[in-house]
Amino acid sequence: MSNCSQESNDIKVTVLLPCLNEERTIPECIKLIRKGFHQRSEKYEILVVDNGSIDKTAAIAEALGARVVKIEEKGYGNALIGGIHAAEGEWIIMGDADGSYDFSEIGRFIEGLRQGYELVMGCRLPSGGGKISPGAMPWKHRWIGNPVLTAIGKILFKSKINDFHCGLRGFSRKSIIGLNLVSTGMEFASEMIIASSISRLKITEVPITLYPDLRNRPPHLRSWRDGWRHLRLMLLYSPMWLFLIPSLSIGLLGLISAITLGMGSVHNSRPSFDTNALLFSCLLLPLSQQLIFFGLFATTYARIQGFLAPSPYLKLFYKHYTLEKGIGAGIALVFIGLIVIMHVLIKWRGISFDEFTEKEIMLRTIPAAISVLMGIQVIFGSFVISILSITKSKKS
Repeated sequence: MSNCSQESNDIKVTVLLPCLNEERTIPECIKLIRKGFHQRSEKYEILVVDNGSIDKTAAIAEALGARVVKIEEKGYGNALIGGIHAAEGEWIIMGDADGSYDFSEIGRFIEGLRQGYELVMGCRLPSGGGKISPGAMPWKHRWIGNPVLTAIGKILFKSKINDFHCGLRGFSRKSIIGLNLVSTGMEFASEMIIASSISRLKITEVPITLYPDLRNRPPHLRSWRDGWRHLRLMLLYSPMWLFLIPSLSIGLLGLISAITLGMGSVHNSRPSFDTNALLFSCLLLPLSQQLIFFGLFATTYARIQGFLAPSPYLKLFYKHYTLEKGIGAGIALVFIGLIVIMHVLIKWRGISFDEFTEKEIMLRTIPAAISVLMGIQVIFGSFVISILSITKSKKS
């Protein structure tokens, strides 16, 4: 008698298969799943999520004993989110239904979950002990897409996962639902790892083998579009890297070049770098400041929403930051700029407004005007940070 039960209230494992026109491959997947549970004690169900198939996928799955739910909203993420909420098992093993995964090895994931891990990732790449069979993965995915995006994810989120995009993984249903994942497309795979890392779930990885899929049609994956969506998601979850690191680099370049040009050390060189170069150098400073504020706005919002990993640098900033300090710093910058401008005007008036060269005026007024501009930005930027930081206590 099969362990697959749709009515039992004590189902331990749900094997979740998102499907879109997989009538050719779904029988083999179900066969391998049953083989994987042969002689295992866990009660399980096979849950097929039909994401708008126009073939016989749903009918075949039901005939083979699987439970089928239909999710109308198109997208890999939509299908999985719907399936996770519909699952009856405490643990979920999800995998693509294209025949590229050997579900008979499902026990590796269950053992990881039994050991207390909340996310057990499969790894197809040799860096994590996995194996890719000849013809199983296009070269641009094997050597460019997966390694590059995984490397970025490991850096940004301090993750030890070697294959961010493996479609075969096991997890605690309760833990993953608690992450409130929202991605609707292929980037859902990355969001699960990112959110799990940020929430410090217990994560491990098991090596698997990727086989050539059994389909007779092109895959649903669109390499460049979906690759960009994965990268975009990583950047959105990493405002520090997205805004603050580039802004500090731009600001440092602008500051060094402005000081150098202001001191006049390259005015007589060939080619000559004069007031026009000083203007462009000084403009890098408010640009850098604006990006820093964008970063602070984003990190403040992310911190309040709870989807940003704790950062000691941000904690230090928020510990010492107050609206009053921000207003004070902005007023100081405005005051310094206005003092310099007034000094130039008084000096110019003292010589009847006719002996100051344009170069002499610009070397003083450009930095002064930039100081006023940056001061105003600091004042209003501080207000925005304070507004974003407002939280209301929930009434019980």
